[in-house]
Amino acid sequence: MRHIPTMEVHISGEPRRRYVAVFLLLSAVLNTASAVTHYSIPEEIEEGSVVANLAADLGLDAKIMARRKIRLDVIANKRYLEINKDTGELLIAEKIDREYLCNVKTSSCFLKMDVTIENPIRLFNIEVEIMDINDNSPQFRRDTMHLDISESTAAGERFSLTNAVDPDFGANSINTYHLSESEHFSIEIQTGRDGSKFADLILKTVLNREEQAVHNLILTAVDGGVPTRSGTANIIVRVIDTNDNAPQFDKESYNINVMENSPIGSLVVKLNATDLDEGTNSEIVYSYSLYTSDKTQQTFSLNTKNGEIRVKEMINYEDFRIYDMEVIATDKGPNSLTGQSKLTILVTDMNDNHPEISIKSFQSPVKEDIPVDSVIAVVSVSDKDSGDNGIVDIRIADTLPFALRESSDNYYELVVSQPLDREKVPEYEITFTVTDRGSPTLSDNETMTLELLDVNDNIPQFPQSFYTIPVMENNAPGALLSSLTAFDPDLHENQYLVYFIIEKEIVNTSISMLFSINPENGNLYALKTFDYEIEKEFLFHIEARDSGVPPLSSNVTVHIIIVDQNDNTPVIVSPWRAHGSVVEEKIPRSIDKGSLVSKVIAIDTDSVRNSRITYQFLQVTDATLFSLDQYNGEIRTMRMFSYRDPRHQRLVVIAKDNGDPALSATVTIKLSTVETAVKAYSDMTEVPLEYDIFSDLNLYLVIGLGSVSFLLLITILVTCVLKCQKPMPSKAAPPSRNSMISERNSTIADSTLVSNDAYWYSLFLAETRKGKLVVRQPVPKAGSRYIVSSLPRSTGLTETSDSAASTLQVRMTYTSTSRKTNAYIKSSSNIQTTTSSSCLNIFVGYRPIYMCLYTLCSSEVCVGLIVT
Repeated sequence: MRHIPTMEVHISGEPRRRYVAVFLLLSAVLNTASAVTHYSIPEEIEEGSVVANLAADLGLDAKIMARRKIRLDVIANKRYLEINKDTGELLIAEKIDREYLCNVKTSSCFLKMDVTIENPIRLFNIEVEIMDINDNSPQFRRDTMHLDISESTAAGERFSLTNAVDPDFGANSINTYHLSESEHFSIEIQTGRDGSKFADLILKTVLNREEQAVHNLILTAVDGGVPTRSGTANIIVRVIDTNDNAPQFDKESYNINVMENSPIGSLVVKLNATDLDEGTNSEIVYSYSLYTSDKTQQTFSLNTKNGEIRVKEMINYEDFRIYDMEVIATDKGPNSLTGQSKLTILVTDMNDNHPEISIKSFQSPVKEDIPVDSVIAVVSVSDKDSGDNGIVDIRIADTLPFALRESSDNYYELVVSQPLDREKVPEYEITFTVTDRGSPTLSDNETMTLELLDVNDNIPQFPQSFYTIPVMENNAPGALLSSLTAFDPDLHENQYLVYFIIEKEIVNTSISMLFSINPENGNLYALKTFDYEIEKEFLFHIEARDSGVPPLSSNVTVHIIIVDQNDNTPVIVSPWRAHGSVVEEKIPRSIDKGSLVSKVIAIDTDSVRNSRITYQFLQVTDATLFSLDQYNGEIRTMRMFSYRDPRHQRLVVIAKDNGDPALSATVTIKLSTVETAVKAYSDMTEVPLEYDIFSDLNLYLVIGLGSVSFLLLITILVTCVLKCQKPMPSKAAPPSRNSMISERNSTIADSTLVSNDAYWYSLFLAETRKGKLVVRQPVPKAGSRYIVSSLPRSTGLTETSDSAASTLQVRMTYTSTSRKTNAYIKSSSNIQTTTSSSCLNIFVGYRPIYMCLYTLCSSEVCVGLIVT
């Protein structure tokens, strides 16, 4: 490229040959028809002035230009330039006004023309830059500006003033403003987005309407040209009394985007200003400020009542891209206040051709296990626009397990990017969206449906991994226990399930003999009647298998819990009596208040809740004489006997369990009062007792021990008889108020029952919640102690495993020591002895065993013997 330097040319002579100072910048490409020749000239050059020698600059012979019919284009029906065909010079044909030619203030203003010659045809591009000169003075759109300012306006408040307009550009445009001298006002110069300058009136001190009601000011606008030019406007400020709350906009500034070619009347924005005052002082009127240009006011209308800004004229992006305006909200008070909000409206360009998409190939349905990176579809895109508006981007939703891969220009392949799962998504709606890069963008879309075929890739799933199923005992065989249904999300044969019980043995019994399951629907049934006292729970597994190839399966654990029913009646074991008989007891008539008369003990083989026993009097001869503890069954005296009380008392006690409905048993106790009694043992203690399960072998050992003890007792008795030469009459112990004798040699001491039946049965049958026995038994000060083990409640007679043949083990410890006796038998050798016996029935399993304890005591020793 060859550059012709800038040169200054002086030409004088004929009017059409006048030369002015021009700055010529020529850029040309030799022998290239598309080269651009650039010239720069100032505006307002007189007609006929020579711009340049076009023939020389273009490398043409001026002598043949007329013959080659050189032509210059006409611009907007005006011929600003012409060519002298004789000399090849480019001349000014009409005075050029830069402000008229380029009505938008820009840094450059060009005349672009084409020069055409023939023989042969050649086309040359000419670009003439019009340089600005300071030929316009600043002018205010209004010669006089009226401002109403409240005397309550605070210092520092600013007021918008109409700005001056100078058509010139750059330094020749408005440079500054000056305000006439005033002690209350000053101005602040601001620069707009396009470089234009405007002034705000600043209140320096608070106004006082009573001192001066009107202020006359002069505002002068000065440009930056040489020499400078200026223009003035009068500002009349009227000080008024107003309300004290100014309207306030929701925002101080707005940035709004408006599409070009928006319909006339369409809403751009609705401004909202509020005034805290009331009445007319709060009614607001909207208006443009003086800062808003006439062009903006011509393009957009402002509704003074509701603040709506609408399109008034057609918006052309190529004419104006940005509109700046300032809206004032003024209340209707007598002294109106105003609020301002600045708006910047950005015009958005648009293209008018939508992109297109075409599906060339598409495969559906496909199997859900299709490999990743497999091609499903081929599509192509196009757009009739050019440039950025013709560049098309294609995309699909990011959430889809697919991706687009460009195969060639404007052709794309849809491939699988992630493994597919029909159970999660059976089909996909794939939408191809094409968007151009225009502003605003245009787009189009095409949707296709991809269906997935099922494969057997899911195992059956139970809702729970562990099922706990309560079953009430005494159920009917074949009763439905529960429905264990699994779910397989596959389709058709892949989801058809079959249910099995995994075989196992429970107590030498196959689980299939106890339960069955419907292979089609998973209904679980009981095949037998269950007894809580024998079987308490079962644990097994159920398998669900689909019908796919290959089949898939899963299993679940089932825990069957047998729930107890109150199906066992309480059994009264103390005081023991034959079936249907009455228990007879004798007590001393002088017994104290609160003394223990008898103790009723009942057992229930049901569960803890149902076996909780409470005791009540069903019948009583005298309700004021005896009390019954409802929890431990102790019968005590409430007062001492009087001479009016009958000698015989009949008590009917009912033992009731805690079931629903409750079951019960009764016992009848016949009490007889007597005047004689043996001396009671003074020391009583509580002994924790427990009973164990033992075998038949141990039972035979107890029987053998009893036989040996019996022989030992006979030997001791014979020895004692031989030593006793003169038997002495026994001296009965003085009667005691705290002692009594029953028909079975029962002894009560310190208000504690030591009856043979009640005592022995309470040793191994009275249970506590912890499965232990605690009963009160007589223990001599240095005598014998008896310990009986009890079976814990959790392993009672209804236990299913190894409990049917359980027996009762009794451990006894004999300790001989010296002690005092209750009765005396005097022999010839003055040896005093006493004998006693106690008998009871013990149930081992369901077999009764009758046991007796025989004791022989002298002043020196005491021996005991158990016989079964």
